[in-house]
Amino acid sequence: MDKRHGTDAEGFIRRIPSKHLQPEFKSTVEDMCSSLVGILGEVVDSIYLYGSVAGGTAKLGESDLDVTLLINGQPEFYADQINLIKNELQTRHPEIAKIDFDIGSITEALAPENLLSWGYWLKHHCKCVWGRDVTTSLQRFKPSRAIALAVNGDFASILGNYAEKIEHTTDAIELRRLQREASRKLIRSTNILRMEQDESWPLTLEDHVELFLQIAPKMKPEIDYFLNHARMPSSEADTFSAALNFFTDWMQEQQALRGIPN
Repeated sequence: MDKRHGTDAEGFIRRIPSKHLQPEFKSTVEDMCSSLVGILGEVVDSIYLYGSVAGGTAKLGESDLDVTLLINGQPEFYADQINLIKNELQTRHPEIAKIDFDIGSITEALAPENLLSWGYWLKHHCKCVWGRDVTTSLQRFKPSRAIALAVNGDFASILGNYAEKIEHTTDAIELRRLQREASRKLIRSTNILRMEQDESWPLTLEDHVELFLQIAPKMKPEIDYFLNHARMPSSEADTFSAALNFFTDWMQEQQALRGIPN
């Protein structure tokens, strides 16, 4: 019995109804939770899934296991341990393409000033699979540009870092990973250009692209390029980096033209 959370050894997995957790990935999620808690102990506050595995649309051998991990303490103190756990899990579970951990402290996640970033992310994108579910105390958020900025207002610096890494990597597998991650960040970042009166939430990458094309239809070739690379990255490093820098510059220009805060 886990006294902190009132669950037995299997309790963590019951937080997601079986209809939402694909049988092909059940053992992966169980192993992931057991490994984190077994090694980090009470450092782990709660574990959440987002993305295709959480949504029940994951494909064997193709989809990532996307995890939000909230811990008691400073994330940087446990980065090496978590990275080791991630690498060992990826070796044991070829049914997933890779594991991504978004890591934050529980203090940071629950801070009032982070309500529009962490609060929104947890409430609208994440499903708790272990630990206390902090989303139960949060109200659903009304769609707004303020939330889009809180979540992705850092797009220019993040995408700039991706471009630099892509230009300097010599490893083909690493190149594809970076292209995929950068493409997903770019697509989600387009939501900062949303109209204030828009009441819809884009959840999938395709939702983001559809909403973006209502605002900037002439950018269809560019956004389609990144949607393709979010799934199946294939470009040479310099080609992708040039496209990424061009789109980032265009986004910053649009942000300034529309009077959207940095």
